[in-house]
Amino acid sequence: MTDDAVPDLRASDADRERVAAVLRDAVAEGRLDMEEFEERLDATYKARTYRELEPITRDLPASGVSVPVVSLTKSPEPGDDWASRVGVGGDAPSTWAVAVMSGFQRKGRWTAPRKFTCFAFWGGGEIDLREADFADREIVINAFAIMGGIDVIVPPGVEVVVRGIGVMGGFDHREEGVPGEPGAPRVVVSGFAFWGGVGVRRKLPRAEKQRLREERRREKLERRANRRGEGADDDADRHELGASSSGQAALGHGHGGFGHGSFGFESPHGRRAEEQGERRHDRDR
Repeated sequence: MTDDAVPDLRASDADRERVAAVLRDAVAEGRLDMEEFEERLDATYKARTYRELEPITRDLPASGVSVPVVSLTKSPEPGDDWASRVGVGGDAPSTWAVAVMSGFQRKGRWTAPRKFTCFAFWGGGEIDLREADFADREIVINAFAIMGGIDVIVPPGVEVVVRGIGVMGGFDHREEGVPGEPGAPRVVVSGFAFWGGVGVRRKLPRAEKQRLREERRREKLERRANRRGEGADDDADRHELGASSSGQAALGHGHGGFGHGSFGFESPHGRRAEEQGERRHDRDR
């Protein structure tokens, strides 16, 4: 048996569980968010061969492997600028997709070719370019939807041109006319739709959405903490006001008691002296 045949071997339940354990460690350490964890875990349990399992943990450190020290100096992350994502060259691994009463997806970190052709018949497809690299400055997506639908998702900053034709169907033109960022690619969507549709949507990358969610969560927690602080201050003010009112009432009550004592108060010494005087008076009689 050659080494090339090893990845095509069938994976066992134990193999899938080992991969799942690596994913659980990764999400516990913050290397994966919950959305990525669920996607990879689903792919793990669907995998039938080693070839399908191997990419799932390719970017995760194995147990016992030392991780390089991460610099705390803020610097641009690789792949975030268009220069590193556009014009990568080479042959793209995926140049077409077909969905017949089914579906297809191209998403995550993949290379969008100069020309990508897709067909959907009684089915649907999704072409997500938010995290993709681009083989050229301009890529063309030829989409054919027959009683089906195809969605093209682009990140902010990408210029979109729609040239498709629809017969009892249509192409989405809402994202046209938005200027592209310097260095960003241009995506041309063409093809044909019959009793179907090709949609084009502009969405934030997952990392940016996660960052915005974290910011909103922090702001929410800060507002909640501020409200709690204001509530504590109000409680302290009410407590201080209540203590002051109680003190004034007690002081007023003391004055009244003193005045009452001025007219009818009898001390214990006075009572004893009076009793002794009465007993002497009785003896004298």
